[in-house]
Amino acid sequence: MARRVLKLASLVAATSGIYLYGNKFLDPNDFGVVRVGRAIATTAVITYDYLTSLRSVPYGSEEYDFLKSQVHLRSAERLRELCCANRGTFIKVGQHLGALDYLLPEEYTRTLKVLHSQAPQSTRQEIEQVIREDLGKEVLLLVVKQIFPDFEFMWLVEEAKKNLPLELDFLNEGRNAEKVAHMLKNFDFLKVPRIYWELSTRRVLLMEFMEGGQVNDRAYMERNGINVNEISRNLGRLYSEMIFVNGFVHCDPHPGNVLVKKCPASGKAHIILLDHGLYQVLSESFRMDYCRLWQALIKADMKRVQKYSRRLGAGDLYPLFACMLTARSWESVNRGIDRLPVSASEDVEIRSNAAAYLPQITRLLNNVPRQMLLLLKTNDLLRGIESALHTRASASSFLNMSRCCIRAVSTYQRSKSHSLYRRAQISLTEALSLWQINLHELFLWLKGSQLGNWVIALLSWMHHSTY
Repeated sequence: MARRVLKLASLVAATSGIYLYGNKFLDPNDFGVVRVGRAIATTAVITYDYLTSLRSVPYGSEEYDFLKSQVHLRSAERLRELCCANRGTFIKVGQHLGALDYLLPEEYTRTLKVLHSQAPQSTRQEIEQVIREDLGKEVLLLVVKQIFPDFEFMWLVEEAKKNLPLELDFLNEGRNAEKVAHMLKNFDFLKVPRIYWELSTRRVLLMEFMEGGQVNDRAYMERNGINVNEISRNLGRLYSEMIFVNGFVHCDPHPGNVLVKKCPASGKAHIILLDHGLYQVLSESFRMDYCRLWQALIKADMKRVQKYSRRLGAGDLYPLFACMLTARSWESVNRGIDRLPVSASEDVEIRSNAAAYLPQITRLLNNVPRQMLLLLKTNDLLRGIESALHTRASASSFLNMSRCCIRAVSTYQRSKSHSLYRRAQISLTEALSLWQINLHELFLWLKGSQLGNWVIALLSWMHHSTY
């Protein structure tokens, strides 16, 4: 034990010497031991607060609920302070948690949301130092591995830690931005900042300035005459196209990275996609299994839900996996997730089950492919946006997903077929399926529109007048 401590002390001392020599100042945050200690201390304080504040109060009473809300708020503020102090991966985790409106208590999400747009910023001197280093001829890079505390949802921290170098490579981010802009060029409502390559390096990225309101700011949209349902629908179209058709997915859609703005000239609402450092490339086999799983979920085909959930690593926990993907109860999954919107009672059930099944959730996250982890994170963030806009589980979002799944599976089947007749058969089946979806969408539009009400009233009058 003493030898380990001595080795750790030597490593810290050596790292300190190199850092002081290269930078002429010392920041305690650059030592993992400080960050770990801060995280352990925060966890201990939060745990103690919950245990002592609620111990002598009758469970379920008004006083209990009031005190619990106060403890939630204090704990959330401590977590926010921890994220701001430790920075790096902790900011990423905090941003993710702040978007889970449908899952976490409001005190947590409301407090952590500030990390979406008000995360700690670098000083002007630090920015100028990076510019001098990376745009000059001499570049000195010192990579120091950070030590992360081992707490619940470690999968999220590990994934963020693994992906952080990619997110900090700004040349990679620029290439991703250009790739997704080209890939989704048919969506005229999507705007991606232009990259100025001549002034960019791995640590400096100069891009076009774009501004707007955050995608979860319903009040901003109402003030600026932006259709909330249209934004939610278009965001779903973007991500369905990325996930099911292209297998190249922007995996950090927290509200600070997705802006909306109404174009003064055309009056159209634009979605501005920022921060292209983190993308997930899906393998073909994974993407096809994922497509077929979603098709089964939308059709409430439980046999296929079980089959493709197992193929994606869920095993016997496939009911829990289906609920996590859809953010719906198992009863709703069996009935059909496109039948009814999420009710208040179902929301409560989902939140309660999330806490009750935490060990099973942890086991499931350890079993699924690593590709699935970033998709689950992306799903969580998108569900959080829909929850804030009050557009969760709308029929149109499932119709768009169905279209993309049909197109993706048909394209894959054609690529594997060597028969001209078989390829024509696949194309015909695809066209018929898409036509059925269009017809169903038209029916839903008529049902919800004034014109549809008039048509229904007229048909009803004609039916009664014949008798």
